[in-house]
Amino acid sequence: MRVYGPYVAPSPAMEVDLVRRNPFAVVISAEPGRAPVATHAPVIFPRHDAVPGSFDGVTMIGHLARKNPQWTQFAAEPEILLVFSGQHGYVSPSTYGFEPAVPTLNYAAVHLTGRVELTDSREESLFVVEETVRTLESMRTSPWDMTASREKFASLVEHVVSFKVHVTEAKALFKLSQDMAPDVRDRVRADLADGGCPHLADLMAAVDQPSG
Repeated sequence: MRVYGPYVAPSPAMEVDLVRRNPFAVVISAEPGRAPVATHAPVIFPRHDAVPGSFDGVTMIGHLARKNPQWTQFAAEPEILLVFSGQHGYVSPSTYGFEPAVPTLNYAAVHLTGRVELTDSREESLFVVEETVRTLESMRTSPWDMTASREKFASLVEHVVSFKVHVTEAKALFKLSQDMAPDVRDRVRADLADGGCPHLADLMAAVDQPSG
């Protein structure tokens, strides 16, 4: 991913937070001479309650359906790309207050490159599945207690393949109207909040907050 201009992520911690809040990744791998293969799958930090401050030395965990043949490529071609995206939104020139003008899209994304390692034991796969549930439930106001369903998880875990991704590079682009004047950004943010993109508006507000 090309990272340019004023759209560099404000901090490594904000990159991590975007991934934590949006764990439904695109897992991309490729074999020599063939088009890349992509699967949408949850990829998370190993502990939902111990999130790192940056991606330095970080290992992510995830799982795919065993029937998905993509995982069979991992041993021969272990370098993969993970794409995480936050909410995106259309920015109308009607919010700018000047002409001529052109529309655009605001969005934030994090790309992680890393080496994938299969961890295809029953115990490790069950841990990944349960920790994925814990991660997603932890973002709910009233998290669901999985205790009564753990046996059900255990009966299904043979149908998934778990893996680790040892992150070697992180790139992030937070394109949030930083090239516009503060009053224009305020109008864009308000329009996005009213137009069905509240999470994107919140991210714009967080980026605009003084670092001190």
